[in-house]
Amino acid sequence: MFLSVFDMFKVGVGPSSSHTMGPMVAAARFLDLMRASPFEFHGLRGSLHGSLAFTGVGHATDRATILGLAGFLPDSYDHDKAEAALAAIAETHRASPEGLPELHFDPKTDLIFDYDNTLPGHANGMALMATDAQGDVILRQVYYSIGGGFVLTEEELAEGKATDEGDPVPYPFKSAAEMLEMANASGKSIAEMKRENEISRGCAVSFAKGTARIWEVMNGCIERGLVTDGILPGGLSVRRRAKGIHDALQAERGMNLNAPHTINDWMSVYAMAVNEENAAGGQVVTAPTNGASGTLPAVIRYYLDHVPGASESHIEDFLLTAAAIGGLVKFNASISGAEAGCQAEVGSAAAMAAAGLCAVMGGTPQQVENAAEIALEHHLGMTCDPVKGLVQVPCIERNGLAAIKAVSAASLALRGDGQHFVPLDACIETMRQTGHDMHEKYKETSLGGLAVNVPNC
Repeated sequence: MFLSVFDMFKVGVGPSSSHTMGPMVAAARFLDLMRASPFEFHGLRGSLHGSLAFTGVGHATDRATILGLAGFLPDSYDHDKAEAALAAIAETHRASPEGLPELHFDPKTDLIFDYDNTLPGHANGMALMATDAQGDVILRQVYYSIGGGFVLTEEELAEGKATDEGDPVPYPFKSAAEMLEMANASGKSIAEMKRENEISRGCAVSFAKGTARIWEVMNGCIERGLVTDGILPGGLSVRRRAKGIHDALQAERGMNLNAPHTINDWMSVYAMAVNEENAAGGQVVTAPTNGASGTLPAVIRYYLDHVPGASESHIEDFLLTAAAIGGLVKFNASISGAEAGCQAEVGSAAAMAAAGLCAVMGGTPQQVENAAEIALEHHLGMTCDPVKGLVQVPCIERNGLAAIKAVSAASLALRGDGQHFVPLDACIETMRQTGHDMHEKYKETSLGGLAVNVPNC
């Protein structure tokens, strides 16, 4: 099994990898399908199902789908051009994607939120259609946004295309047990094995540049969040808090009266900065999703800014180790809140961050696996219940608390010798089973939990 670092950490746009980035990618894929088709098209239609319908407005799913059908992609997203395109489509009821004729598309009537009919493959389903001059559908494709910006057609999902089909890699571990066996046999760290897998599929120089860009975007997101205040969009009137907290923490630096637990505020503020940027529709990196994008960057910043002897030269090892753990979770369970609740998003992020921190602080492969297990175990059962379908409450603070848990998990693992009672594989399987048993109203539908017990306006 192989899942690239660049699949796990994708540069994109907020507020959601599954509800914003995924639909945009699906729409772009549909345009490619149209370009390869012999038919003459005159119009576009779409329908959103399951969680994409129930929380689509709060997650900007409609906006993302419209922009995707206009030719926009998450990794090259330009806010000003996107706003101009949305305004033009709303006024003219026409979309003009590159390589296709001008197409009739009125978002108010041609993009439907279907709350009554779910699609069988995944909670995040959508159907895109192209019509002829008479308005009859002549091309239709169902897509599933399966979490973290990953998108599959219904055929790909049925054929198991979520698994890797590329050339063999040197260390093809598909479980934590196999990962540890290969590490023991080779004498290599998890990061070293993961790096060899990555380079076997590409170029060492390109890989190094790619990982450097991942951290550059992550850190840039933290920095923007720390200096920006105001009210987040969406109607909840949630105030940005990261700037105020950060300003206060900086003012208190050097004072002898600070309590030791103030370090938790630093971890939280880094994470909150990212997730406030995500909630505002800014540029973020999936880690492994947008809703959980603040946890891992926050732990890296904690490491760089607060751990003696820390070095930026270790960030690549951090990302490699984290991606290895994230790949195991995705392959054997889920990273989708709509499929398994927030345990699959923030829980996975905490496990990845704990593993990465443990690794760069000298942990053995056994200690790294232990750190990931501790962090994931103590997120088991966590629901995904965003108020008004927005990635704000409880998502922003939740990332901060997950960062604290990740650091604690890494510290506990480093205090031990790697021997522990619950294997990571068992914890991942438990998360999968828990997600399967969880009631749908607690899985990113905003039909239960905080979403219904907190006033939305």
